[in-house]
Amino acid sequence: MGNTYHQDRGEVPPPPAGCPVHRDWSPLNADYLEEPYAIAGQLQADHPTFYSEKLGYVVVTEMEELDRIFTDHETFASTNVQDPMYKLCPEAQEVLSAPDFNPVAVMSNRPEPDHGRIRVHTRQGFSNKRIKTLEPYIRRRSDELIDTMVQARPPTEFVQAFAFPLPGETVFRFIGFPEGDDELLKGWCGDRKAFSWGLPTEEQQAEIAEQMLAYWRYCREFTADKRKNRGDDLASELITAHEQNPGAMTYQEVESVIYGLSFAGHEAVTALICNSLLCLLNHREQWDEVCADPLLIPNAVEEVLRYNSSQIAWRRVTTEDTQVGGFDVPAGTGIFLNFASAHRQDDIWDNPDEFDIHRPNANRHISFGKGVHFCLGAKFAKFETALMLEAVSRRLPSLRLVDQEFDYFPNITFRGPSRLHLTWD
Repeated sequence: MGNTYHQDRGEVPPPPAGCPVHRDWSPLNADYLEEPYAIAGQLQADHPTFYSEKLGYVVVTEMEELDRIFTDHETFASTNVQDPMYKLCPEAQEVLSAPDFNPVAVMSNRPEPDHGRIRVHTRQGFSNKRIKTLEPYIRRRSDELIDTMVQARPPTEFVQAFAFPLPGETVFRFIGFPEGDDELLKGWCGDRKAFSWGLPTEEQQAEIAEQMLAYWRYCREFTADKRKNRGDDLASELITAHEQNPGAMTYQEVESVIYGLSFAGHEAVTALICNSLLCLLNHREQWDEVCADPLLIPNAVEEVLRYNSSQIAWRRVTTEDTQVGGFDVPAGTGIFLNFASAHRQDDIWDNPDEFDIHRPNANRHISFGKGVHFCLGAKFAKFETALMLEAVSRRLPSLRLVDQEFDYFPNITFRGPSRLHLTWD
């Protein structure tokens, strides 16, 4: 495809010798998309490590083995985390073979030592000071969006009214994109999770590829313009860091960080704010506690990340022959890391199938990964979600769910309702 940010999936190695093979299960199965936790628990009970024939991946379900894989970045590389799950059709490959579509792997999918070299600069951009500078914006926009909901009168569809626009706009302000481009950018972002983590049709693949190419061209033009017109934003900081030490981070890497972060920085937060409301409004006494005491919100967010996470799986690929779950696994094997099973282990949490905002070790979850590739924006995502929850609980304490069926966008990683209908008094 002519780039290293999204690599087309090559030949799939056969199942490891002796490893149990599951012929029917996939995280894209309709029943699993609807309610993964009971199924994930049964998968773990049957075979803690197995091979999914539908995925072509070895599936790992236990926390101890997940921890080991995350922390051994040399044997288990992250280079496949942005790649399409399945082989791309020729039309999509042709679109992405455009000579100017050349983003490079930078953060989640870049191996060491380059990952560490780049992360030094991006981590500075995620400093507590910069995160705090966005607090007034998040509070103001939260109130504005709630005002619009109130004026339109209940009920409301919360994803479009609040949970989708606000995280996107926040990360766009963080990067430095102009407000006038928000709708354009959100349109381009909408289908990226289908490309890397779903099973789009060939027609959809080609359409998403066109959007990604347009998005990349926008990011390149934006970076070039920002080079001339600096501001108080992450893009300006990265360009300055590049100019001060071009050997530490190339200009193309700056462009690619902006391209990658502008999607990764909000998709999971949209799901997290929706999952938080689903959990809390289904446990009314805990919602009332949060409304009465906002200091309970940070730990409530941690418990949501454990109990009903916005990211329920991630991927790795073996760089050498190794062992996984006691089985000999050849180099080049995809590893599917199943958080949904690990987050309900009763040897780690008491009564793990219960939602409890007072749980003392709620933050033991691995929703943001672990090791050198621990999610750079984890603190930002939790801070942002807490501020949004604070605004909603303060303004709409009588909020409640409308009777509805929930739909989850078919993908292997991100989980949150596509629509969330709410009402209030």
